[in-house]
Amino acid sequence: MAVVRFHLVSSLVPSDVLAVLTDFGPSRAASWPTIDADHFEVHGLGDTWAEVTEGTAAAWERARYEWQPGGDTVTITTLDSKLFGAGGGWVFRLTPEGAGTRVDVELTRTPGSFKGKVLASLLPLAAPASLRKSFSGPLQAA
Repeated sequence: MAVVRFHLVSSLVPSDVLAVLTDFGPSRAASWPTIDADHFEVHGLGDTWAEVTEGTAAAWERARYEWQPGGDTVTITTLDSKLFGAGGGWVFRLTPEGAGTRVDVELTRTPGSFKGKVLASLLPLAAPASLRKSFSGPLQAA
């Protein structure tokens, strides 16, 4: 199991960061650089949850998002993934900081194949910088 932790600071207030993370409308693929329209599908959506497939041809995952309106945490559980299979996921914790939000991110991957194990072993080295960069645009982070 690989665990990656990093944080970024967004110029958005926590409620706006929560809104960006939980917006599953048609513009999601255009807003997030790691999602293309061909690999984005909403399977179910409620007031505090969503089940979606998102990603690219190279790396997609089907996941269940859960949050509370006005809350400070978004939990994403991986149901299936091209690279890692089921298990693991993401946790985003939002904390007010100055006029914006500190976003603490934890990514857990449970590899199911040899390729997944190799990739998981590289995640702690390569992932923090690349993930911080991919989140910086949609979350308006510096």
